Amino acid sequence: MVSQVNAQQAKTDTVFFDDFNSGALDHSKWNVEITGHTVNNEQQAYVDSAATIYIVKGSDAEGAVRGALVLKAIYRPGFTSKEQKKYDFISGRINTQAKMEFTYGTASARMKMTAGAGLWPAFWALGNGKWPDCGEIDMMETIGDSSWTSHALHGPNYFGNTPLAYRAFFPAGTDVTQWHVYSVDWSPTTLIFKIDGKVTYTVTKAMVEKYGRWAYDNKKFIILNFALGGGYPAGYNKVTKPYYGISESTVAKIKAGEAKVFVDWVLVTRNKIP
Repeated sequence: MVSQVNAQQAKTDTVFFDDFNSGALDHSKWNVEITGHTVNNEQQAYVDSAATIYIVKGSDAEGAVRGALVLKAIYRPGFTSKEQKKYDFISGRINTQAKMEFTYGTASARMKMTAGAGLWPAFWALGNGKWPDCGEIDMMETIGDSSWTSHALHGPNYFGNTPLAYRAFFPAGTDVTQWHVYSVDWSPTTLIFKIDGKVTYTVTKAMVEKYGRWAYDNKKFIILNFALGGGYPAGYNKVTKPYYGISESTVAKIKAGEAKVFVDWVLVTRNKIP
């Protein structure tokens, strides 16, 4: 049996790390998603483009010392997907599916993003297979209100407007437009969400099983995306025009090239007891 002392001295091993310090997205680590079937009534098409997914350095990285990933929303009226569906906005979404998948440990990212009603960036993890049975962990979502971000779990019988969600408000003088570290500590029985190292929401296996099966014993991959509008933002901001969930002032920010998500780094670690 491992002594309590040894357990407290458990070592943390890096499973995955990207600090976006090269000239372009590392495709050995990330897949770029292209819109097929748009969900949640979102208003963007995801494209593989250096206009929507790119690396910045120096002053353009806005405080990320070694560089940062940018996901940018662009106004592109009449954009037509390969499924012949038309969109007025394009954006970026990347994932680590089949390149890095993990079970248990800590997933964290240092991020900052533009505020604006209907801007819906997220840092999350998803299992393989049918949704929601595969299990979804939302480490960070924001839908444009800069004063808070949300954490959530989606699985069998607890998805969509899931009861397993929490709105984490920032301290006064702080908001989503500043750099923060968003993370989850994932164990066989608990998911502990944190912002800047401070626990904001804890979900236990017993809490989940009040609603449905615990869907967090399987491998998950990381997703970073920048959605625009859709059901979650619209449900909160009640905006229907000029776009579902996106306000006129937010459209102006997108047109001005100001709607961006910066990611300084992404880290996945696994705790190992010696």
